[in-house]
Amino acid sequence: MTFTSGLKWHSSPRSIFRFTLITLTFLLLLTGTHRATQAATLTVPAGGDVQSAINAAQPGDTILLEAGASFTGPFSLPHKSSPNSDSSFITIRSSAPDSSLPSPAQRISPSYSPLMPKLLSPGNNMPALETSPFAHHYRFIAVEFAPLSADAYVREIIRLGDGSRAQNTLEMIPHHLTFDRCYIHAHPTQDTIRGIALNSAETTITNCYISEFHSKGFDSQAIWGWNGPGPFHITNNYLEASGENFGFGGSVPGVPELIPSDIEFRGNLVSRPLAWRGKWQVKNLFELKAGQRVMVEGNIFENNWADAQSGFAVQLTVTNEEGLVPWNVIQDVTFRNNIFRHCGGGFNLLGINNAFVSRQMNGIRIENNLMEDINGLKWGGAGYFLQMTTVLNVVVEHNTVLQTGSIINAYEATNNAGPSAGFAMRNNIVMHNEYGIFGGGQSPGAASISVYLPGSEIRRNVLVGADAGRYPSDNFFPAGLNDIKFVDRRGGDYRLAAESRYKGRGTDGKDIGCDVEKLMAALGNMAR
Repeated sequence: MTFTSGLKWHSSPRSIFRFTLITLTFLLLLTGTHRATQAATLTVPAGGDVQSAINAAQPGDTILLEAGASFTGPFSLPHKSSPNSDSSFITIRSSAPDSSLPSPAQRISPSYSPLMPKLLSPGNNMPALETSPFAHHYRFIAVEFAPLSADAYVREIIRLGDGSRAQNTLEMIPHHLTFDRCYIHAHPTQDTIRGIALNSAETTITNCYISEFHSKGFDSQAIWGWNGPGPFHITNNYLEASGENFGFGGSVPGVPELIPSDIEFRGNLVSRPLAWRGKWQVKNLFELKAGQRVMVEGNIFENNWADAQSGFAVQLTVTNEEGLVPWNVIQDVTFRNNIFRHCGGGFNLLGINNAFVSRQMNGIRIENNLMEDINGLKWGGAGYFLQMTTVLNVVVEHNTVLQTGSIINAYEATNNAGPSAGFAMRNNIVMHNEYGIFGGGQSPGAASISVYLPGSEIRRNVLVGADAGRYPSDNFFPAGLNDIKFVDRRGGDYRLAAESRYKGRGTDGKDIGCDVEKLMAALGNMAR
């Protein structure tokens, strides 16, 4: 046959066969592409098989779990390999409509439990949820995770990655995992180690409520990791635990040279009930034994007392576990625009492990924080703002600190690592109290500074109650807090009043102390 409209096609049996084959191939490719790009919705009713739905789901699909229904695990997230698996999430979420849940920018609370499906740990040291090697791109929205009962033996409710040495290459680490508006908890009477074991890569935990993680004879955490590289995004959560609410390190990672890195910790309320005092083993609120490139901003840290440790809110101590992690380090860590309150101490920095030598802690910045009721008498401990040894390049700037103990307690490490070089302290308001800046075997002030903080820059600080003769001259030495003239100290407004002599007197021309407006903006909805 011949078409005469400019295009000619001379048919033959071979050409017809070839055309048919090409057409069928095109249609098959089209069908495959259509499945890869068109998401499906799988619904699991009460009593349904969650694991089968997870196994069947393809990247881009959504699994709807019946709101309020309970499903007993453990459940595992398998590795998926498909044309779309490198970028599309499998979403596992409540069947409740979005209109009945908090918005994507709001934190969930236990009051939403009736609308959340429950993935439960059966006990026997099995989590509610775990990951297979290489698993990636899973998202949970408005799901509750908990033990089956208060009698269930559970170490970790959610286990992301593998904390053992079986996870020994970066390629096998699960990644691109998100938990959004999830309620993760143990029971009020239960000893449980942690809510989330965070040994993964590229993981986001946001708008979650993680609570009731406590113990009497061992550490207990809301979130803790040691064998995952990051990045980690921990934003707008409530984190409640007795031992350490959040942290990294403390175990030998299976992946050689691994350091948890690129950690974003913003907008979280890190707390524990005062009723836990004397009941559960308490250590601190935020701890790093390893970590680099860490931003801690816009959080509230509260309620930490001396118990199994001495009451510091923040503990940064480089550790070389069992002598097998000589590469370990803590470096490039910033604490900015946070509130610390109701604690026995502020920061404790140990730059090099005394038992097994590691790399030296370096580059710690403490900036524009408000610290109130840092009270050793009330909460136990010494009430120090900062305790440190053998740390390089610490900058402390624009903080307002109301503490009952020393400004800085410096001490000499037993490994002859030397003093803390590169120290700068500028534009802070702090209480001097009895010892101010003090190091063992030296008198407060200049003598301690020359031995423990040699070459330091200490300028334009308001050292309340200090003896001017003991400190560098470019500082201020009011007799008491009333001389500073806050807008309303008793009401918790620590802005400088118009008549304060410290307005605009910082090294940068700004008000000395914490910039409260900047702090409140970083705190967002948590601002008082």
